[in-house]
Amino acid sequence: MNARPLKLSVNGETRELTVPDHRLLLDVLRRDLGLVATKETCGLGACGACTVLLDGAPIASCITLARYAEGKEVTTLEGIAPGDGLHPVQKAFLEFNAFQCAFCTPGMIMMACALLKENPRPSEAEVRDYMAGNICRCTTYHEIIQAIREAHRFA
Repeated sequence: MNARPLKLSVNGETRELTVPDHRLLLDVLRRDLGLVATKETCGLGACGACTVLLDGAPIASCITLARYAEGKEVTTLEGIAPGDGLHPVQKAFLEFNAFQCAFCTPGMIMMACALLKENPRPSEAEVRDYMAGNICRCTTYHEIIQAIREAHRFA
């Protein structure tokens, strides 16, 4: 197993590790850095639970090699809000009860943050289209869509 140094910027902090070349970003975040909000469900990049932002763009961390993130900014749920506060999307998810078991919620919130950066006031159709890759097995999507569309009120 070939392990080499890896320098990552995660949530605004430079982290240096030694990891195997084949190590996935999800595993580095959860196991090596202790950032456990990002979840693994499918392992195929198809469900959205592992979504993080890489230079502001959503990616599936379960299929992304950690080395690919070198020189880029990785943002996880733990890093979207300053200090101990909540991000407007997090506040909206709470306000509209946009979760049940909450396993998929971190990925949903990360994807919603990316959407709202591109389009601060999306229509319902735009939210549905953008969020299509994030799967929730516990709830209907009504509250999630409502929270995303109303997140601007919590800024």
